Amino acid sequence: MLSHITVGQLALKLKALDEIHLPKYKGSTLRGGFGYALKEVSCTRKRQDCGTCMLRERCVYLYLFETPPPPDAEIMRLYPTAPHPFIIEPPENGDRVIPQREDFEFGLTVIGRALDYIPYFIYAFIRLGETGLGKGKNKFSLENVSAMSPDGFIPIYNKENQSLKKPDPFPDLPTVDARCESMRSARRLGIEFKTPTRIKSGGHLNDGPEFHHLIRSLLRRLSALSYFHCGRKLDADFKGLIERASQIECVSSDVHWRDWDRYSTRQKQKMTLGGFVGETVFSGDFREFLPLLVWGETLHVGKAASFGLGKYILKRA
Repeated sequence: MLSHITVGQLALKLKALDEIHLPKYKGSTLRGGFGYALKEVSCTRKRQDCGTCMLRERCVYLYLFETPPPPDAEIMRLYPTAPHPFIIEPPENGDRVIPQREDFEFGLTVIGRALDYIPYFIYAFIRLGETGLGKGKNKFSLENVSAMSPDGFIPIYNKENQSLKKPDPFPDLPTVDARCESMRSARRLGIEFKTPTRIKSGGHLNDGPEFHHLIRSLLRRLSALSYFHCGRKLDADFKGLIERASQIECVSSDVHWRDWDRYSTRQKQKMTLGGFVGETVFSGDFREFLPLLVWGETLHVGKAASFGLGKYILKRA
């Protein structure tokens, strides 16, 4: 069902050239800075309004950062954007100040055909380091980039020789299958939500996860990523999977709501986004849901995943 999905998992190591001040949750700042730098390095016409640009159908910035559904799309035609083909994985610590000359790292997951645009990602972060990050526009340098592989992280870029190698997709199918197999006999499964998770049902945000809401959200996200970025419609029994997911029982739930603030430069206002974090334990037969759940560990679930929201890990309980 999901064997055609390809992703690359990167780790970017930066060095602070100035003292850098950042919010507690850094995903929004990194994503916003990346977007502005990407437009600067990829836009040939330097226009504010992309809507009337004759190059919009071939624009790297629009595809990666705004991701409008094509006019002939079979799904999400009424939505202004499709899911973005990347996820910023900010540092999990809450440090707000990065001292001068200190290194810091964050993760970047790149999805499907966006893997062909990794040089643009790298160049945009090099440019962002030159223009500055955060409220004080403090500078950093991109020291190196590594990619996850079956043997751990391997270097694909360093600033000394400016060389860049395209990473092999990871996790690969054997890795995903092995992860599924390790949990196939589990009758209880714990899901720990590491970053605020925003799952909607009935037009409202859930304050905690029900298993069928989680599966519905995963199906929605993974089918859109598959269609728009991996070249194939997801072949799945959506209705049947959701109906059977409703039979999975919640054994225990220790989740709470966490808000975080971000400033939207586009909307010129402060915005509060929140979601639930914590751990929930479910009981039942998970075998047919495991591929969705395992891919969700890499691709996240729910709204605002490109900021790093909706990250979770699975555990045998």
